[in-house]
Amino acid sequence: MFTIRREQAGDEAAIADVVTRAFGQAEEARLTARLRTDGDAVVSLVAEEDGTIVGHVLLSIMSGPFRALGLAPLSVAPERQKEGIGAALVRAALDAARSAGWEAVFVVGEPGYYRRFGFSAELASGFQSPCAGPYLMGVALTGELPAASGRIGYAPAFDELA
Repeated sequence: MFTIRREQAGDEAAIADVVTRAFGQAEEARLTARLRTDGDAVVSLVAEEDGTIVGHVLLSIMSGPFRALGLAPLSVAPERQKEGIGAALVRAALDAARSAGWEAVFVVGEPGYYRRFGFSAELASGFQSPCAGPYLMGVALTGELPAASGRIGYAPAFDELA
């Protein structure tokens, strides 16, 4: 059985390994490291089992008309996917953001997966973003958003993704 905890000093290499294996490339692991280095990582959680990190989720600061975070990346070791680890990480990350007073979380992802956590493309549709479209979704953490439109943007590290 896995447990969810905050990232700790010394977890970086294990997180990079899980992220790289989950995506089959190192781009997202470099993104995670850059968000951490830039100070834009706000919530970084790992799923751990028997001392081994088997999953990771990161929420980073977004620009916008209210306090919002971006969810990316979400990673689960390939041999541990389809066991509920990713869902547990997303729920824990949203709870942590809500508890810290953030107003929304946005994600660019598969609607069929993220809707179960309350994410909605309709909620995000009023916002201008380079990621605008059916895969940009948002979830209000405080009942409803303080604004229904405006410009939102991910942290600068996302600009370097290939």
